[in-house]
Amino acid sequence: MTDTPARLLGLLSLLQTPREWPGSELAERLGVSARTIRRDIDRLRDLGYPVQATMGAVGGYRLVAGTAMPPLLLDDEEAVAIAVGLRAAAGHAVVGIEEASVRALGKLLQVLPGRLRHRVGTLNAATVPLMTGDGPTVDPDDLTLIAGAVANHERLRFGYRARDGAETRRNVEPERLVSTGRRWYLVGFDLDRDDWRLFRVDRLREPFPTGARFAPRPLPAEDAAAFVADKLRRRNTAYTMVATVHRPADEVDRWMPWTGEHRIEPIDDRTCRLHSRGDSLKWLASGLLLLDCEFEVHEPPELIAHLRALAGRASRAADRADGS
Repeated sequence: MTDTPARLLGLLSLLQTPREWPGSELAERLGVSARTIRRDIDRLRDLGYPVQATMGAVGGYRLVAGTAMPPLLLDDEEAVAIAVGLRAAAGHAVVGIEEASVRALGKLLQVLPGRLRHRVGTLNAATVPLMTGDGPTVDPDDLTLIAGAVANHERLRFGYRARDGAETRRNVEPERLVSTGRRWYLVGFDLDRDDWRLFRVDRLREPFPTGARFAPRPLPAEDAAAFVADKLRRRNTAYTMVATVHRPADEVDRWMPWTGEHRIEPIDDRTCRLHSRGDSLKWLASGLLLLDCEFEVHEPPELIAHLRALAGRASRAADRADGS
């Protein structure tokens, strides 16, 4: 094999198999001399591939973990398996890897041959994931397309359904995809509205890149994640709850599943005053009920009304059970 680039790729492919390769066997596989193998090993090291050499009768070469991630060679089955796995991670993600999954999927699909794209599509069409929760779903193909437009600084057009149900067409310079909870958001500059906007990706329809490139604009926030957090905080209605709870303060603090801002003031050894904030009346009400004790809500009035509605619903359910 006289073509040096092709020989290096062939050598790298062999070394990616997790085993020790004697230099003589590598030379035989590639049809070159042992001296050529030693030079090619040095070339791979210069390119950042950590090839370890061991001496002795059973010594040889093997690829080990290094300080950086070098490019990998994948066969057809490996590429298909990774693409399918990344699609699953993007749509039903383990917290913390959603955005990385989309970026990696975009890079892989950019170079995936057509025959392998077809295999990935066939596998996805033939399988149905078991969903957890009732959150909105996002097509990984849309995520990949949007991620590509973000990376290439390419304008996007798409249909968008607002919270009130209004349908519009948008022309956007996409800045970043942000995942929070089980939702995806696109941060972008809306050209028609001449302002930065936040879009829920599950409400996008038929996104497509226009081919027009743009120069990135300065984002009016520290980063895209901070922009999303600020927008969501302003959109959500925050409720401030004050309640008297007939349970010791230390027990309330230990057993109450508060995950947000809260403060507990002991009144006596069996009662305390609870102050908390939340953007959901259901969440505040369920937290109080889970304490399994008497309590009085002083504010907000919306929470008091919500608890009355819950009490009425529970009472009617009990009456129907008694009459059955």
